[in-house]
Amino acid sequence: MKSDVLSLSAVYTKMIFRSWFQYRVDAILRSLAVFMREATGIIVIYFTLLKFDSLNGWNIYEMLFLCSLIYVTYGFLIIFFTGLRDFGATVRSGGFDRYILRPRGLLFQLIFANADWFAAVGQGGLGIVLFILSATKVGVVWTPLRALYYILTIAGGVLIQGAIFLFLATLNIYLLETNTLKELLYWNTKKFACYPITIFHKAIQFFMTFIVPFAFVNYFPSQFLLRKDDMSAYPEIFMYLTPLVGLGMYLLAYAFWRFSIKYYKSSGN
Repeated sequence: MKSDVLSLSAVYTKMIFRSWFQYRVDAILRSLAVFMREATGIIVIYFTLLKFDSLNGWNIYEMLFLCSLIYVTYGFLIIFFTGLRDFGATVRSGGFDRYILRPRGLLFQLIFANADWFAAVGQGGLGIVLFILSATKVGVVWTPLRALYYILTIAGGVLIQGAIFLFLATLNIYLLETNTLKELLYWNTKKFACYPITIFHKAIQFFMTFIVPFAFVNYFPSQFLLRKDDMSAYPEIFMYLTPLVGLGMYLLAYAFWRFSIKYYKSSGN
């Protein structure tokens, strides 16, 4: 059974990859467009720090390192969670009814039935570029243990954001339309995450730590590697919790999904 699931997952992924990159030049240009769109925010940070030299003690390379984690984790996230990101449209169009009729798990189908490869390549590629530009400039000695920590952090960051997508997707069962809520809880919060959370008001820091915990996606992991002075505002243990926070959040979101799916009613379209 396990081998069948892995085999089917590979088939799904291969088909989706081929469909997205059927027209190679167009695919390259679209991925590049995503890269350039997201890079504009990095350019703003760059010119800001040219004027002010540092932001609450973070220099330009440290800021780029902070941002790199957001883009790398999103690059992996969107390969697996595009179906959850777009779940509202799937419900409203009645497309989710087709998944219900198929002899496979609903969440499995949503995760493997689609992947936004343009966003994955564009944003993931930007994250890799930022990491390469900054990793050798921030004073981090890359030992095997720190490399392992970095990999676990990426996995935890993907799960945190995946849990947010899964929670918002589940709300569509009750509300049908959650785009405004998604804009507030995910997209706008993601924009804040490219800055050290300590520059924000305490209410925003609390929101990004305990409500929509983007701080565990990049700020606290970066502190483990960079050891900036502003970490003194938080318990040191927060630097080690990203994988646990990601796993815990995803399990809670999954439990909410399993409970709520029993109450799904077709939109009738």
